[in-house]
Amino acid sequence: MTGLNIQTWAEQLRRQVGQVVVGKQTSVDLLLTALLCEGHVLLEDVPGVGKTTLIRALAQSLDCQFRRVQFTPDLLPSDVTGLNFYNQKLSEFQFRAGPLFANIVLADEINRATPRTQSALLEAMAEATITIDGETHQLTRPFLVLATQNPIELEGTFPLPEAQLDRFLLRINLGYPSEAEEHAIIQRFNQGNPWVTMQAVSDQSQLLAAIQAVRTVHLSDAVRNYAIAIVRATREHGEIELGASPRGSLALTRAAQAWALIHGRDFVLPDDVKQLVPSVLAHRLILNAEARLAQRSPEKILADVVKSIATPVEERA
Repeated sequence: MTGLNIQTWAEQLRRQVGQVVVGKQTSVDLLLTALLCEGHVLLEDVPGVGKTTLIRALAQSLDCQFRRVQFTPDLLPSDVTGLNFYNQKLSEFQFRAGPLFANIVLADEINRATPRTQSALLEAMAEATITIDGETHQLTRPFLVLATQNPIELEGTFPLPEAQLDRFLLRINLGYPSEAEEHAIIQRFNQGNPWVTMQAVSDQSQLLAAIQAVRTVHLSDAVRNYAIAIVRATREHGEIELGASPRGSLALTRAAQAWALIHGRDFVLPDDVKQLVPSVLAHRLILNAEARLAQRSPEKILADVVKSIATPVEERA
């Protein structure tokens, strides 16, 4: 472990985000988990539940470079990645970096961009590099794409292909707030603008130290076998046409390590794996026609998969 107390660091971020975002504790923890894994996140829910607000609040709590891109059908790949342009004054080509050259990139309503523009993200999300005119540019760590998507009003949108969905470490559904939380939201924003008091509580060196610490979290053979068994079961389930790939196994185990770390443990429990299964695996599954006709959701099927696999005895490092 590093000299940084990760649990205290995570709690500071939770409190800072909580100045703007009411409730959504699990969603905040999932974002912190993705942050420590340097993994991308897709927030999918109806308009107005706080997807963009949550991402902005996290970004402003970190001393990192943040860029927002509003995805629209007329957005070009070069609008995202950058381009080489001819400088007439200097009589030479120069590179103008696009918004992807940041630590945290908010891709707002990503499914409204054309497939060509969506595919411009693939190399950046997979390799943290961008190739333009044959020259490869390395992105600065950490690099995260936090994308939002509206599951309604699908006319004129371009659903993300499976290959791109698989690049996201987590998919998060925020849901509506409780009645008490909705009262708190109205009271908080009636009293003033909570964004005014938002400030960074973590610098980049602390964030990179926390990211490095994830690899030190103990993952026992029993818990690793448990995670792999869940992933492999998705490939053999009768209602699933295409199950999760080995990338899903890597995502599940790494996310479980980060989840354990932000909750003050240096070892992974089976419950950590269970907690993360829906967010890590649901968007990686393709259901067969019968399951879709029966209106079975990937989350419900994953719940059945988890119940069918024996939970190992908890092991502590």
